[in-house]
Amino acid sequence: MRRRRAAVAAGFCASFLLGSVLNVLFAPGSEPPRPGQSPGSSAAPGPGRRGGRGELARQIRERYEEVQRYSRGGPGLGAGRPERRRLMDLAPGGPGLQRPRPPRVRPPPDGAPGWPPAPGPGSPGPGPRLGCAALRNVSGAQYVGSGYTKAVYRVRLPGGAAVALKAVDFSGHDLGSCVREFGARRGCYRLAAHKLLKEMVLLERLRHPNVLQLYGYCYQDSEDIPDTLTTITELGAPVDMIQLLQTSWEDRFRICLSLGRLLHHLAHSPLGSVTLLDFRPRQFVLVDGELKVTDLDDARVEETPCTSGADCLLEFPARNFSLPCSAQGWCEGMNEKRNLYNAYRFFFTYLLPHSAPPSLRPLLDSIVNATGELAWGVDETLAQLDAVLHLFRSGQYLQNSTSSGAEYQRIPDSTITQEDYRCWPSYHHGGCLLSVFNLAEAVDVCESHAQCRAFVVTNQTTWTGRKLVFFKTGWSQVVPDAGKTTYVKAPG
Repeated sequence: MRRRRAAVAAGFCASFLLGSVLNVLFAPGSEPPRPGQSPGSSAAPGPGRRGGRGELARQIRERYEEVQRYSRGGPGLGAGRPERRRLMDLAPGGPGLQRPRPPRVRPPPDGAPGWPPAPGPGSPGPGPRLGCAALRNVSGAQYVGSGYTKAVYRVRLPGGAAVALKAVDFSGHDLGSCVREFGARRGCYRLAAHKLLKEMVLLERLRHPNVLQLYGYCYQDSEDIPDTLTTITELGAPVDMIQLLQTSWEDRFRICLSLGRLLHHLAHSPLGSVTLLDFRPRQFVLVDGELKVTDLDDARVEETPCTSGADCLLEFPARNFSLPCSAQGWCEGMNEKRNLYNAYRFFFTYLLPHSAPPSLRPLLDSIVNATGELAWGVDETLAQLDAVLHLFRSGQYLQNSTSSGAEYQRIPDSTITQEDYRCWPSYHHGGCLLSVFNLAEAVDVCESHAQCRAFVVTNQTTWTGRKLVFFKTGWSQVVPDAGKTTYVKAPG
């Protein structure tokens, strides 16, 4: 197994050579040989392929023009409805989740026309863009996973930084289904690669703290296809909702606040209002506690066209919403509303209210209810989330709380080893580690726990500036520890 992993990693690392722009868009694609055919012979499209190469060329051109629009800066007037995707219906373990084979290496030719321009050195963003040269000596290549179209790897650059690499999954559902339908492997690769190129353009155009950073890209040869595209992005951790439900409310609120800021940015982006057609938690990652969208190949900028309100039905599994049709022939706010309701059903309803400070729960409940009914837009939703942040960070949520009056003895520069107990939610799985606004709140927390007899104020803070405090069952093992302060319950 170790040899196999090493071989896969070595083959993957060696595959990234200096490349340039993809080959001509409408060049004839190679076909997989039928049994008995030589690899160089061609096979005509089989029956029932909806026009064969002509249909494939039409689909490629549609995606090409879409990327061109986003590269130039905005939606076109002739855009149609968002296409209905099968992403939500894919069962785990299907063809799209197979591990892709490491690519073969052949130096690509010089740049050729035919693809929309990839973001270049003149694009917005600090620092020089990474290219193929940065990938020549990567180490620790790890396969992360695959989706409908793309495969993702984690690698470490020569300087030590870890990044994510995305490429079309040659074993994936998207490429495989296209090859089965049209029998044109190169053409099908170009069709799938346009989604990756679209995502690359959108990551650049939609730059924001809650959008995954695009570091660069590389063109290379892989399998029997020249000039395949690999993007280099910021590395994040997958969103695991089960794990998030076990974290502190403060961290869960941060994720919801991140999402609110992202939706506000998407609603007011330089391209127009952007909607995420595939809005599951797996389309996001966590980077240092912040939620970031990573998968943008199914994003759409164009609002849905309409002739009457009957065309503006926003459908979800649990309920539907009717939106007005504007005089300009667009469903008003459909992109924004789709994002907001998905945020409610996938994130807010699970992460916002549970184990929140009691005085904040009415405001949090109103946020959940209003987004669930689409009574607010993203502007009001973000304003209310910011209001919660202000109350929590400033300590104003404690104004109506009453002090217990209990007395504690202060022991500076000390801590208590062992004598832990568990509480939920805690920053430490083996003990009770919580954040507090001030000493009075720490005393109230200790008094509310039947087993608490002491607590240790650490020198660590959370993202809101709150102190992290260990709560203890006793103080029989007080030891010196600079920077920490122990408080023990006074006798009597």
